[in-house]
Amino acid sequence: MVNQAPIPVVVNGAAGKMGREVVKAVSQASDMTLLGAVDRNPEYNGKDAGEVAGLSEPLEVPITDQLEPTLALATQERQLGVMVDFTHPSSVYDNIRAAIAYGIRPVVGTTGLSIEQIQDLAEFADKASTGCLLIPNFSIGMVLLQEAAVRASQYFDHVEIIELHHNQKADAPSGTAIQTAQMLAEMGKTYNPPSVEETEKLPGARGSVADEGIRIHSVRLPGLIAHQEVIFGAPGQIYTLRHDTSDRACYMPGVLLAIRKVTQLKSLVYGLEKLL
Repeated sequence: MVNQAPIPVVVNGAAGKMGREVVKAVSQASDMTLLGAVDRNPEYNGKDAGEVAGLSEPLEVPITDQLEPTLALATQERQLGVMVDFTHPSSVYDNIRAAIAYGIRPVVGTTGLSIEQIQDLAEFADKASTGCLLIPNFSIGMVLLQEAAVRASQYFDHVEIIELHHNQKADAPSGTAIQTAQMLAEMGKTYNPPSVEETEKLPGARGSVADEGIRIHSVRLPGLIAHQEVIFGAPGQIYTLRHDTSDRACYMPGVLLAIRKVTQLKSLVYGLEKLL
C-alpha cells in the first residue's frame, strides 16, 4: 500500500537469544520499524538494541526494563503497534494482558501458558477486539511435521513424542510438543493401547502422558537448540518424523509473517498453521 506507515514493533526479551534475532529481522524489514526494546536483565539496560543484537550499526533504540511505558509510546504511532514477546513463562501472561490493555497486538513465542490462562487471554482479546497470536513454534518446517503427523495418525495406533531443547529452556514439555499431542488427540482416537502392565522403576521413566494416551519425553542439554521427533510404531515398522533447528534465524520468516498478520485480527489465534 502506498505511503502506509511501517508497523511499529516492541521486542520484549530483546537481549535474549531469540530477542536478538527478532531485533535484527525487524530492523531489516522494510515495512517495520523497531520502536522499543525491553529486557529485564540489568546488564543490558541502556545499551543499544542493535549493538546487543550484533548489528554493524546502532539502531539508536536503547534497551529498557520498563515494558508499560514502552507500550504506551507505541500507542502514539499512526500504525497499529505490535509486541513480540520472547521472555519467560513466569511473566508472559502479564506481558500479554498489558499489551492488549494498551491496544498493542501481541505476537508471542514464549511457551508455558496454562489452558486456563490461554482461555482468559482469548476472552480479554475478544472484549478488546485486539489481535493476539500465540505461536508455540515459528518454524515452517515444524508446521509441515505436524501436518505429516496428523496424516500418519490415521494409520498408526502407537505414537510417542520426544522433544529436545537447550538446558536454559524453563518449561517442559515444550509448547510445540504439547501442541503436536493436542493435534493428534483431536483425531478422535486413543493411542498406545497397553499390551503389558508397565512398572516404572524410576518415576517419569515413561515420560508424561498427554490426552488420548500420547506420551511426551523431554531432553534438556547444552548444545541443543530445538528439536522434535514424532515416532509411530506398528508391527514390523517404525515411522519417524523429525525436525531439527540449527540456527534461530529459521524462525524469523514466521515471526515477520505473524507481525504482519496480527494487525488484521480482532481475537486470539493459536498456532502458526492458522496463518498459512
